[in-house]
Amino acid sequence: MNRHSHAALRACASLVLVAACGSAQALQSKPVLSLEAARKIVDGCRAKAVAEGWKMNISVVDGGANLVSFERMDGAALGSIEHANLKSEQAAKLGFSSRAAAEMAFGKDGKPGPLPGLATLPKFVTIAGGLPIMAGDVLVGGVGVSGEHPDRDEACAQAGLDAAKSLLK
Repeated sequence: MNRHSHAALRACASLVLVAACGSAQALQSKPVLSLEAARKIVDGCRAKAVAEGWKMNISVVDGGANLVSFERMDGAALGSIEHANLKSEQAAKLGFSSRAAAEMAFGKDGKPGPLPGLATLPKFVTIAGGLPIMAGDVLVGGVGVSGEHPDRDEACAQAGLDAAKSLLK
């Protein structure tokens, strides 16, 4: 190779490095769910459950529906562990609450749901208690709570989100 070829090769390599660094910086700018925030969500859920006398399973997943934190409160039903996990995963994957999924499948206020087939999908949750975790306008995960009446599960999940609000920016 001559001197001009080496110079051209170095210039190309430099451009590739600059592009790669720019891409890496762009990836780093997206908010993610931290372990600290996940634990704060679990703590907020637990505090609400203790105050109300509820026994809950609490699942928090990241934006890829990967488990970040889970807690089974003393006495919480073993059978609801899977429901908590499914609720959190679905909220993270779809970006809407499991209550909204129920309304799409079964309807609301006496009107039929627009997507009744949703209820027949394997492991699709159509019961309240799963909420998406948002950092501003960005979906960063999901929280799922199970162990009580679905309205209580959802109230517990919301208490967790409220507790971690300052960490979800």
